[in-house]
Amino acid sequence: MWAALLAGLLMMLGLQATSASGQPRTEAKAAAADQVLTWTAGNDISRYTSAPETAVAGPATIVFENSEATGNTTGMPHTLTFVTSDPEYNQDVQLNILANPFDDQGGKHTAEVTLTPGRYLYHCTIPGHGEMKGVLVVTEGGGGDDTTAPETSAEVGGVQNADGAYVGSATVTLGATDEGGSGVERIEYAIGADGAWQPYTTPVVVDQVGEHTVRYRAFDKAGNAAEEKSVTFAVAAPDTDDTTAPETSATVSGEKNADGAYIDMATVTVTASDTGSGVNTIEYAVGDGAWQAYTAPVMVHEAGEHTVRYRATDKAGNAAAVKSVAFTVVAAPPQDTVPPVTGATVEGSKDSDGAYVGSAKVTVSATDEGGSGVAGIEYSLDAGPYLAYTEPVIVDRVGRHTVSYRASDRAGNTSAPLTVSFTVVSGQVPPPPCPEYDERLTVIVGTVDTGVPNRVTNNRCRINELIEDEKDWSSQQLFLKHVREVTDALLDEGVVDRREYRAINKAARQSKIGVPGQTEGYRAILDGSQESFAKWQQVGGGSFALNEDGSITSSTSTPGMGMLWFPERKYGDFSLKLQWRDDAPGTANTNGGVFVRFPQVHDHPEESRPEWVAIKYGHEVQVFDSPTGDMYKSGSIYGFDRVGLAGAGVTEKGTWNDYEIRVVDQHYSVYRNGVLINEFDNTGGQDFYPPRSDDPGTDGRRYASGYVGLQVHGTTDVVSYRDVRIREL
Repeated sequence: MWAALLAGLLMMLGLQATSASGQPRTEAKAAAADQVLTWTAGNDISRYTSAPETAVAGPATIVFENSEATGNTTGMPHTLTFVTSDPEYNQDVQLNILANPFDDQGGKHTAEVTLTPGRYLYHCTIPGHGEMKGVLVVTEGGGGDDTTAPETSAEVGGVQNADGAYVGSATVTLGATDEGGSGVERIEYAIGADGAWQPYTTPVVVDQVGEHTVRYRAFDKAGNAAEEKSVTFAVAAPDTDDTTAPETSATVSGEKNADGAYIDMATVTVTASDTGSGVNTIEYAVGDGAWQAYTAPVMVHEAGEHTVRYRATDKAGNAAAVKSVAFTVVAAPPQDTVPPVTGATVEGSKDSDGAYVGSAKVTVSATDEGGSGVAGIEYSLDAGPYLAYTEPVIVDRVGRHTVSYRASDRAGNTSAPLTVSFTVVSGQVPPPPCPEYDERLTVIVGTVDTGVPNRVTNNRCRINELIEDEKDWSSQQLFLKHVREVTDALLDEGVVDRREYRAINKAARQSKIGVPGQTEGYRAILDGSQESFAKWQQVGGGSFALNEDGSITSSTSTPGMGMLWFPERKYGDFSLKLQWRDDAPGTANTNGGVFVRFPQVHDHPEESRPEWVAIKYGHEVQVFDSPTGDMYKSGSIYGFDRVGLAGAGVTEKGTWNDYEIRVVDQHYSVYRNGVLINEFDNTGGQDFYPPRSDDPGTDGRRYASGYVGLQVHGTTDVVSYRDVRIREL
């Protein structure tokens, strides 16, 4: 599979037909022939077999070889990727090479780039290969024997009067040459004895009336610095009959408290204008302090009452009267960095086992010691989305439950989530009469997301649970009538408004539920029971365990990468629906996937590694929400069609996600939470691995039918699945 991906990557990066500098490949190779930098890889996923440590700035040929000759005997792919997102390292080389011994290059690839002085960070982007990384240090090329500083010069130009002063303005042009061989790197200049050094790029224009000194210096690429020189001159005002002083004003800005005092700092901005000869100087003084040249807004930090005086002079010598602004600066109150303290209590009637009979009432509280005050409390029921907490939460569904809760203060601090768990058993209060169990965040009809919040209704069911969009409806009209009846009642009860009413009914029409050819019911192949779970089979490393709530979760103790697959039957064209949740520990993100259309794993040449049958000969629909690591995010067809993080529609970690994978002929559609996030046409010639001769009638486009499975990636990539259903199309 890797060869086609490599071609796509190189095309994207501009490395297939041109070098990084834009030269034709043949010319770039000639330019970089004297500097070849080679990386090699083998079976080890913790380090490259060899890698350069240093290079010289300029053209270079990058060679990356991951082949049998370099020690790769398993066909394991690796990448060589230059990181361009870390500001501590150079970011000017876009390089991402994927290689494996079975690709069309035999695992050996080259690219031409242009390196600049500094450090380049490189690594392998394939998950699990995170320790394969290093730093390439690039130094200046040439000039190693240069010990001679550049020669510098300055020329002042402009119209001079009889006294030699430049009338109106003077232009200073600087130059530098380097006889030492390394070449001039930069020229710098500074105006006045205390002026800051600045890079020289164009001639310097000085138009302020008075005496001036411009200092200048230069550096070559070998690090030699020319001795500082200077040029002195005077600028005189042009003849004018201007007798009017400049107009001046000042404003004070900053964050104020209720008394009008500026918190921590006040910024004074002074402006002056002159319609005659033009403004020559602006000056300011803080309190009784000395006058200073005004070049930028004045920031006053010291707490207390302040007065800033200001004045201006034009080029004809007219001086404006002194003005002033007064203000007060106060210290900011101590910043609130302490999140609220939260707590929860559970109330209700208990049986002898400590379970709550009928229902449990969860009351959440929060206090803020930081001083800014509590802004809001949120809660999550059974890993669902966080909702605003406004009153005690009543939980009356039979089973084991967990309520997570957190609070935020007005300073933006959010407390770490805490949880309280309990069990509800049957009592006199019957469970809510909900046709389905659906706690998605919004109302989704079929695959159409209405955007309407999936609220709890007056009969304790959520809106989604009342819209039976997975029932086998005999006609669309019957389904639309059912949705109207449900929404009519919700509108009367005040659960939805008119806009939401129309949105749900419009989605029902767009869903095409009940239309002939789309009414076949879904078959539950993993329904949460031990009986259905027993029909699945684990191959390869890792394992899944059945939870009390009917979901399955990958093991944190059984190592290895493997697959749980459903061996009862093969599927051709189908719609596969399921829910998955990222349960990776801490801040990590899970890595998983759904395998479709792969052959029988036990009657196959890959019998020694049965989990690879799905990878090599089927398709994996990726589950991966991390902003770093693998380039294939959720919804990607792994190795064939990438979806970026923005397109994946990431949800909060620990939230159940709906997936629908729809396959018709060789067209794949992936829906996440009702939103189409990827479409892929398997047109052939894209496999990472050579096409199979026993794949009938697909022209190398993989199987026209096959089995389905769920991936377990490793002990830290913890993922949960539930409610797996399939419908043949």
